[in-house]
Amino acid sequence: MAGRFIVGVMGGGEGASAEDCQAAYRLGALIAREGWVLLGGGRPWGVMEASARGAREQGGLTVGILPGRTRADACDCIDIPIVTNMGDGRNYINVLSSDVVVALPGQAGTISEIALAIKNGKMVILLNFDVGSVFDLYRRQGLLTSADTPEDVVALIRTWQEA
Repeated sequence: MAGRFIVGVMGGGEGASAEDCQAAYRLGALIAREGWVLLGGGRPWGVMEASARGAREQGGLTVGILPGRTRADACDCIDIPIVTNMGDGRNYINVLSSDVVVALPGQAGTISEIALAIKNGKMVILLNFDVGSVFDLYRRQGLLTSADTPEDVVALIRTWQEA
């Protein structure tokens, strides 16, 4: 693998719960402490902002894949804003640029990122996100797993890296 290890963090934007944002913040901080790069949606709300803020406050590098035409849409804790003008099409960039994807509770956009990641052979870790049985085949194949805490996510990634 060339370059630094990139962890994609996906999840709810507007309307994300305080609990999910706290978990995203802690996850971002842990990602930074590991020396990994945090990649997310880059906008100033929900899981996107909380995870990037957690990473940035720990000295980590943050990348935001933006749906619109301008950097002005990025939250202030994004170091590298990538402007795509692709709307939801940016979800491909999110998952293909990530070495592993972590999904916190979200809606259709997050579900699409999970599906795209799995279709492209990326490991996906669900953090407190129950997606039902729709992805059970991928659980059995080892591409999808679940975690209860941000610390569990980091442990799973470390185990995966060592395999």
